[in-house]
Amino acid sequence: MATATGEGAPRPIEEMSFKEASVELEQIVRSLESGDLELEDALSAYERGSALLRALRERLAEADQKVRVLLDENDAQRAVLPDASAAPSAAFLDEE
Repeated sequence: MATATGEGAPRPIEEMSFKEASVELEQIVRSLESGDLELEDALSAYERGSALLRALRERLAEADQKVRVLLDENDAQRAVLPDASAAPSAAFLDEE
């Protein structure tokens, strides 16, 4: 199947940005839903769409894992740092 622009071989998915892959997948879905493709073209489009979907899901899972790690690190830092509201008041320093 040609690229979304109809030029040559499809671009390797690993070289595509998340957005580019999403746009191509959306175009493939539209073309499959239209019912205008020949059987062979529909099968090729379906295969490409499946590969794009798998890659997008993997990227989302990786991003989700990174966010979880960052949130865990943030929570760990908050647990180590003293809570400002629990610190003794410095108001007495002004009293003389």
